[in-house]
Amino acid sequence: MTAARPPATDLSTDAAEERAPADPPREPRRRRPDLVAVLVLLAGALWVTGRGWRDVRGRVLGAQPADQDFNEWMLAHAAHVVANLENPFFTRLQNAPDGVNLMTNVGIQLPGVLLAPVTLLGGAALSYLVLMTLNLAGTGLAWYWVLSRHVVGNRAAALVGAACCAFAPALVSHSNGHPHITAQWLIPFIVWRVARLTRGGRPLRDGLILGALVSAQFFVSVEILFILALACAMALLGHVLFRPRAALAAAPRALAVLGVAGALTLLVTAYPLWMQFLGPQHRSGHPTDPDKYALRLASYFSYATESLAGGPQGDRRLAANVTEEASFYGWPLVLLAVAAVAWLRREHLVRVLGFTAVLAALFSLGNTINWAVRGPGVPGPFRLLNGLPVVDAMVVARFALITTAALGVLVAIVMDRLLSGRIPAWVGVVPLRPLVAVALAVALVPLLPTPLPAVGRPEVPRFVTAGGWRDHVAPGRTLVPVPVENMTSVRWGAAGGAGFAVPQGYFLGPTSPTDDTGRWGVDPRPTAALLTEVATGRRPAPVTITPAERAQAELDVRHWRADAVALPRHPRAEALRSALDACFGPGRRVDDVWLWDVRPLTR
Repeated sequence: MTAARPPATDLSTDAAEERAPADPPREPRRRRPDLVAVLVLLAGALWVTGRGWRDVRGRVLGAQPADQDFNEWMLAHAAHVVANLENPFFTRLQNAPDGVNLMTNVGIQLPGVLLAPVTLLGGAALSYLVLMTLNLAGTGLAWYWVLSRHVVGNRAAALVGAACCAFAPALVSHSNGHPHITAQWLIPFIVWRVARLTRGGRPLRDGLILGALVSAQFFVSVEILFILALACAMALLGHVLFRPRAALAAAPRALAVLGVAGALTLLVTAYPLWMQFLGPQHRSGHPTDPDKYALRLASYFSYATESLAGGPQGDRRLAANVTEEASFYGWPLVLLAVAAVAWLRREHLVRVLGFTAVLAALFSLGNTINWAVRGPGVPGPFRLLNGLPVVDAMVVARFALITTAALGVLVAIVMDRLLSGRIPAWVGVVPLRPLVAVALAVALVPLLPTPLPAVGRPEVPRFVTAGGWRDHVAPGRTLVPVPVENMTSVRWGAAGGAGFAVPQGYFLGPTSPTDDTGRWGVDPRPTAALLTEVATGRRPAPVTITPAERAQAELDVRHWRADAVALPRHPRAEALRSALDACFGPGRRVDDVWLWDVRPLTR
């Protein structure tokens, strides 16, 4: 049997326009598949995040509670910025008084601003769940739109490919606490505009559109934007290798469009870029060895914790933690992808997708490629980039996000061939269409996501959640939770709408004022260390405070610019209260905390 000519799937051709019928069907009928896609993708997102929705304020979603706590604080801070017109790129409301450079951490400024009404009305916990849910659904819908309009002719195929991009193990795993990674709802449109560089058109208009999209993504996630730039570079390399003449011919127009887009992006992002690389509390590099977060080759043939065929019994040596399971496609999908690229190798888009997917996968393995455990291994291509500026701050495993998107598009193309009947028989005897259908099912069903876990969140005192702190702490001044602990500070700050500053926190910052090498957090002040010793029993009761420790406590609350010190319910509350009385004089009961007014010491 002779195969029918496949439809155009090269992203340089608007295949959807070429396939438009002369007499289009009625508008409601055309929109019906789109409505189905919206419902399916939204239902999938709610399935993944559903356990968090059962008790928004009482439970934390996913396997990384600290990451959710930090991102809730970021959303609370964004709403605070909107309400008070403050700087969205730097704050002193965490790590008081030195502050945190939000551009060298997870900024999510644009999602935070868009969700500010939700945060102000319903709290950061609700806003976080809305964001995590809409990230998955929005990413899927964006891919569906681009695939159905510009890549494949069958909308069911576009939906399957989009679901692969949005609910792949990579995005479900990162839904454990990384909204900046899962917020990819602009990425498909940027990819499409980059692909249009090879077409005719108006360079100024196209450059402005691309620049606007890139600028918006900058304020969603700089990290994902950088990974996208690497993906485009890999795809460009593949394009040049497979079609050198076409690439050379398109270069002048492409450069003109990129020049306009780059100029607009630099104009919009100049100040936040300065803040990221030169501003206060900026940092360079990542505090850990890149290979610590590298994937193992076997991870591509295994299944993730949050997939139907995976589970907690999987081999946890293949990724740094559950959140970084960015590969985990399983043997069937890998074999299907190899077979699809071999079968459709004459199509330029498929060749570029295969090249990009493999190259990104190799980079995700770090400096040394190992099968399952770290060892001597084989030198990997990441060695070519290791230590370069910006790259040195990457989490290496996230190169696999590029492979995920490439595989999703490839699945859409294969599904399109299946549903359009363009799959021939092999040697005129074996019907390939049923075999391809079975192969797709075997490859994709085991990857179906399972609901993320949810656990009870630590209690934040009513003094904070009900706003009682406002009578004792001036706006922007510091409330010190006892014991002084990073995540307690972050949780209290988020619950208080980022209306007060907190000491320490959960963030990446410089090692010291003279060394901008990245590190986690800061060293605790002497009084914070003292209170931790009391809280953990390393300093047994009765607690005796020396004159030197009392003097140091006054210096520390002055350093923090504190207005009040608050002690909530705690197993060693009596010992802590005794120590605080000795440092600051008798405390008093206010709502459900003991409070020490330290304003006379700090003003």
